[in-house]
Amino acid sequence: MSTDRRSAIKNIVAGTAALSTVGAFANLDAVAQPLQKNMPLKGNINHSACRWCYQDIPLDKLCIEGKKIGLSAIDLVGPKEWDTLKAHGIHSSMCNGAEINLVDGFNDKQFHARLIKQYSEMIPLVAKAGYTNLICFSGNKRNKSDEEGWANCAEGLKQLMPLAEKHKVVLVMELLNSKLNHQDYQADRTWWGAELCKKVGSESFKLLYDIYHMQIDEGDVITNIKQYHPFIAHYHTGGVPGRHEIDETQELFYPAIMKAIVATGFKGYVAQEFVPTGDNKLKSLQKCVQICDV
Repeated sequence: MSTDRRSAIKNIVAGTAALSTVGAFANLDAVAQPLQKNMPLKGNINHSACRWCYQDIPLDKLCIEGKKIGLSAIDLVGPKEWDTLKAHGIHSSMCNGAEINLVDGFNDKQFHARLIKQYSEMIPLVAKAGYTNLICFSGNKRNKSDEEGWANCAEGLKQLMPLAEKHKVVLVMELLNSKLNHQDYQADRTWWGAELCKKVGSESFKLLYDIYHMQIDEGDVITNIKQYHPFIAHYHTGGVPGRHEIDETQELFYPAIMKAIVATGFKGYVAQEFVPTGDNKLKSLQKCVQICDV
């Protein structure tokens, strides 16, 4: 499976129907061996997982096995697959499908008309389905200063805030690293995203704090979570280096990070977004959910 999230997002946005087709994939026993039901979790963290990391597991099976693990939601699922989630009693904790891609975002006025149209169509659908969070992206800098990026993003996003507020939907901008995986991406620091939240000035615009990405670009994960938590609506995990399992093989200690998140009073979702390296991806997911269950 490709670990290139940009390619994976394109496939997800396109609504690849084959994701739920069991016969379309080979060797599923290796990646999705059924699990025993997990021990009851503590209930301090709402657990989710990102769909793209498990593309070779049919969504029905991911829902069934995910519930055994303790998942109550799955991230980055578009409207075409919401019915599958609902059939299994699984929430869509971070909806997608309105974005253009990761590089053409709100920081560039040439994309505003298309983005505003697409988000204006998607926001009511998210609300009607009973969901809250809808992902968005700053886009790449393309030589824009911080000030120009802030101004352009705020101008575009403010046009959507009345509709988002009406439907109680939150547009959530993901923070991505620009050093390694998404070179030139503008929203690559927590302070940059927090300043944009202030400029937009609405509770319907927040940040997705990706722990993996922010460790690479700025570090001080716990300090930044404590300082900027009022602007954060959602969290993603991932091991550094490599974006693999969040265990003893990498440099972050996730139990302490999760305790810091809980201490802020956060009631949203923490979604696992690591790329499994083990033969049994569901076993890896189970282990990492347990690591985060503080």
